Amino acid sequence: MRDWERAVASATAVATSLGLRTDDAIVLHRSNRLTLRLSPCDVLARVAPVGHGAARFEVGLALRLAATGSPVAALDPRVAPDVHERDGFEVTLWTHHAGPPEVPAPDYADALARLHLGMRALDLPTPHFTDRVDQARRLVTDPDRTPELAAPDRTLLADTLDELEQAITGRRAPDQLLHGEPHPGNLLATERGPLFVDLETCCRGPVEFDLAHAPDEVAAHYPAADPDLLRLCRLLVLAMITTWRWDRDDRFPDGRRVGTAWLDRLRTERVQSRRNGP
Repeated sequence: MRDWERAVASATAVATSLGLRTDDAIVLHRSNRLTLRLSPCDVLARVAPVGHGAARFEVGLALRLAATGSPVAALDPRVAPDVHERDGFEVTLWTHHAGPPEVPAPDYADALARLHLGMRALDLPTPHFTDRVDQARRLVTDPDRTPELAAPDRTLLADTLDELEQAITGRRAPDQLLHGEPHPGNLLATERGPLFVDLETCCRGPVEFDLAHAPDEVAAHYPAADPDLLRLCRLLVLAMITTWRWDRDDRFPDGRRVGTAWLDRLRTERVQSRRNGP
């Protein structure tokens, strides 16, 4: 049985053992972690290998943010809010939300601003965004982990990561707790309004680092965003997500094709960025 099939079986078994009827499992997303919709119990299951390390942190953070009224998806209220281990996998069970496919930019910006407000009320140890840059840098400088990355592309990514990290930290913008990757794939349009999911990427940094993951038009509705800092963060994020696609262990669908396209985009945007400085 393939790993993802074992993961589906584990999630189904966990839900059944907790008294939730599970006759079918639909894969909604499959990359480094599996997201499933279980029916007819209508539960969203998230599954990762044991040792992935983020599930328990995510559950705890979701509960604390929910207590502040922040716009985050809730764990399924019919079972204990916990991480369930089965057959080498960690399974968490969340409320499934159905809604329109997209969130309008003003609503997106409002939800992100409210999330940031709720996060400012929390005090917990998390990585800094520069730690995530370091993770990307280690991939770029390790040919064993990124064997298909050509030398000129490796240099492009390494230089971009170094230069943009220095430029952003040099601005000394205020840091706060961030989602880490609040892109459209991590925002649900629900009957309760927009709700963020996938809190495992939480880190500290300027709010512009979070905004850099959202569509361009969202920033126009976010209060007091620094456009120059946002421009730098967008370029840094592009370099980071491009790097992930060249990881030999990356499971992003069609990752190499996407990584190649993003390298081309990065080259173009680096030229434009140098005209504007840095």
